[in-house]
Amino acid sequence: MHVALTGATGFLGLRLLRRLLATHRSVTVLAHAGSGNALHRITRFFELTGSPEAFVDRLPGRLRVVETDLALPRLGLSARTFQRLADGLAEIWHSAGSINLEGGLPELRRTNVEGTRRVLELAAAGRGAPAIRHVSTAFVAGGRRTGVAYEDELDAPDGFENAYEQSKYEAELLVHDWSREHGRPALVLRPGILVTDRPPHPELPSHPLQVVERILRDALGTAGSGDRLRVRTVGHPHGRLNLLQVEHAADVMVRLAGLTPSGGVDTYHVVHDRDVPVPTVVQLLERLVPLSIDLVSAKPDDPSALEALLDFYPGMTAYLAHRRRFDDTRLRTRLGPSAASAPVGLDYLWSGLAPRGGALPLSPGVPPAPFPSARYA
Repeated sequence: MHVALTGATGFLGLRLLRRLLATHRSVTVLAHAGSGNALHRITRFFELTGSPEAFVDRLPGRLRVVETDLALPRLGLSARTFQRLADGLAEIWHSAGSINLEGGLPELRRTNVEGTRRVLELAAAGRGAPAIRHVSTAFVAGGRRTGVAYEDELDAPDGFENAYEQSKYEAELLVHDWSREHGRPALVLRPGILVTDRPPHPELPSHPLQVVERILRDALGTAGSGDRLRVRTVGHPHGRLNLLQVEHAADVMVRLAGLTPSGGVDTYHVVHDRDVPVPTVVQLLERLVPLSIDLVSAKPDDPSALEALLDFYPGMTAYLAHRRRFDDTRLRTRLGPSAASAPVGLDYLWSGLAPRGGALPLSPGVPPAPFPSARYA
């Protein structure tokens, strides 16, 4: 059974590729045309993450790289090449997409919605009826900040926190339409916020919290002060975020793909069973950048220059007010105890953001927040 993967050089895509190579002799990588040497970047990932030399040496023979453009009909390929590609596949993983929380809706639609449309066209064209594995996000639940988001929900009555969420929601709608039109099953995987404890490296893709750190550092640099500044941002002291180890997420996703489909669209929340308290995330940020962060219930009427700068990134700060949780009953029913993952705490998060060997510094006058011992109600 031959498998294709989009987004193979991304933060999650590289981990999916590792798992797919464990169960498939070869993988077709649908790389973005003109983005650089995908094979080299994949090889460097495996080298930097400790894969055996023999495994790395065999990669050129196990990976077939096809340069495509998800914004174009037939992925930018000739009709003959497109059909030959489609006919040779039994499974298509769609992991490519933009996670730009500050991006505009037209831009994100081009990448996340139209890209999904083109991948579905590829699946529809294949004579072998290749299976679709679509990587979405748990945040298609939209702007509802309390309560429970269920795996079968796809309506977002409270709107969206940002254009990214809306684009991923619209992409999921396409998957449902495609499944009904062609009478074929599809798998939709909704991860939470994916993180790692592997120290950052310039040749490895960033994860979402690294992006947040860069935004804060850029804002501080613009504010022009080397002192620790106090900043107010909307958030809830009892808020929580779902952060999940990316390696565990990739493992769970591939295992779910091996289950017998229902015949329609099977959707799973690939999330941690214990959320991280927002105060823990705040403490992490305060250790990364010289800021003291105060959570407030509403935007200040008298914002400082720095607070005004940070207000340009509402897609980032909105999540500090979230108190909802993501139901994963279907996932736990299908995979059992093995679906659970190790705790994600302050030390783990610091390891994935600090230079190798960097000790976790103390935040001024603030003791570390305890990790919750059980799932929130």
